[in-house]
Amino acid sequence: MNDNFLSIEKTVEKSIFILYQIEHCPELNFQYTKKEYSGDITLILFPLSKKLNKPIEKIGKDIGNYVQNQLKGLIRFDLIEGFLNFIFKDDYYVYLLKKMLNMNFYDLKYPSKKIMIEYSSPNTNKPLHLGHVRNSLIGASIAEILKMVGHEIIRIQIINDRGIHICKSMMAWKKFGKGETPDSVKIKGDHFVGKYYSLFDKIYRKEIKESSEKKKEIDNQTIISQTRELLKKWELGDPIIRNIWKKMNQWVYNGFEETYQKLGITFDKIEYESDIYEIGKRIVKKGLRKGIFFQKEDGSIWIDLIKEGFDHKLLLRSDQTSVYMTQDIGTAVERFKKYNLDQIIYIVGKEQDYHFQVLFKILKRLGYEWINKLSHLSYEMVYLPSGRMKSREGNVVDADSLILKMYSIAKKNFFRKFKEEQEQSAEIIGLGALKYYFLKIDPKKKIIFNPEKSIDFKGKTGTYIQYTYSRIRSLEQNFFKLCSLLNYFWSNIKFDIHEKNMIKILQKYPLILKQSVIYLNPSLIANYIYEVSKTFNHLYQNKKLIDPLNIIHSNICMNIVHITGNVIKSGMNLLGIKMLDRM
Repeated sequence: MNDNFLSIEKTVEKSIFILYQIEHCPELNFQYTKKEYSGDITLILFPLSKKLNKPIEKIGKDIGNYVQNQLKGLIRFDLIEGFLNFIFKDDYYVYLLKKMLNMNFYDLKYPSKKIMIEYSSPNTNKPLHLGHVRNSLIGASIAEILKMVGHEIIRIQIINDRGIHICKSMMAWKKFGKGETPDSVKIKGDHFVGKYYSLFDKIYRKEIKESSEKKKEIDNQTIISQTRELLKKWELGDPIIRNIWKKMNQWVYNGFEETYQKLGITFDKIEYESDIYEIGKRIVKKGLRKGIFFQKEDGSIWIDLIKEGFDHKLLLRSDQTSVYMTQDIGTAVERFKKYNLDQIIYIVGKEQDYHFQVLFKILKRLGYEWINKLSHLSYEMVYLPSGRMKSREGNVVDADSLILKMYSIAKKNFFRKFKEEQEQSAEIIGLGALKYYFLKIDPKKKIIFNPEKSIDFKGKTGTYIQYTYSRIRSLEQNFFKLCSLLNYFWSNIKFDIHEKNMIKILQKYPLILKQSVIYLNPSLIANYIYEVSKTFNHLYQNKKLIDPLNIIHSNICMNIVHITGNVIKSGMNLLGIKMLDRM
């Protein structure tokens, strides 16, 4: 952020660096001052006192005096026990508004890093589902947030296009498909392949269910041996198996691309497990020769991580086919070799926490110096009101059906007499509601998703924010009919409480952006933009913003309104949500 913009938060942070000579400023806890006390913004000193190992009263007076001097008397402070209350003078509100008008006050620029973000990364045996939607939206938003502060971002997905799960789809289509294709049966490619993956499971499970206990054991062994044999043939390059694999995967790729386009999700690079797994196998075999790994009697290769608090981990099966860990070892090594990265962020669900802990331990054991540049952003699962999604119970919500449902709800709720030209608006509203619902919740918290509740003019929804934004742009159009928006300042300005509240929350945007970068958490922006919208609507309901009899103050109000619209649009764009000038 431009250092000339002296917000309270920025100045307090600067005071701690200067007064206490520390390298990293602790997290600062600000809140709006409680109504029973005089003040506008309060710094809570208890955690700061503990981290700095200084008395609360001394810290409060030191910071208060520094901020008061830096802001040249535009604020004063009041220290009440562990709370440092800052009281804004009217001239400080004028200062804030002036700075927000005359510069890009939320222009944060960090020293540029090359950061790779891996997200989505589906298997080619079924369509994208609700979990992929959350994953993709988090990844895309974090990419935009980091890009905004000056980092070079590489958005990447690795498609898991080989393995036992793929062989199940292939086996079912080979045995029961009778040559049908997505085009011949008019089914989207990823759904078509997913149908055969489910068919494999249903057919063989039904056979097992009807078997005796002895036959059940034989059938299980048959299923495993068939899929393993198919995988082994694939790894040996069997031309017939490879041709089926290429054909079926292409159907899925086409389907994925269509879904990503609907969601507005893009990637700079796409990797395929089939291109990388051999690299991982070579690294594992080299590690075996060095004594880093060990081999069992059946020929399988493992690593012993018991001393690190884990267990033995399989790296290559006895038939020398690879596992997910093999691929991820090779992928990490190749990426640092190819792209000279400063950081890789893996966005993968919480159920894979153990996998990434083990992966990082293995890479450390292998001696790679860049191991500290790897991080796993873990997120919680998405649940339906009825509970957790389960493929075998048939209650998985695929992304395409969900998107279609959101469009349908938007049409039903907002366009009574639907016209063809309103199609795009319905898509923007429906998709905006979906994205906001997913991103307003901290990634570390579970989501119970109910499509009907996500689209509402009155709730904490993307629709509410989109409507607020369209109201702002409508106000601006009406004002422009009277005169132009003038960017100059006036003396003796007196703001009322609603105008002050609006200016106070707007000047927090740079701090929210900074926190979202530090914690890689889009929900901080999502919830802030809702609070901005709610504060604006209080202003709208309690203030005559356009008054032809007082055009000077109307101009001041409309400058506040204009900044509000820009902040809302900026924040929603970081969430991947489009805005409408008219709703």
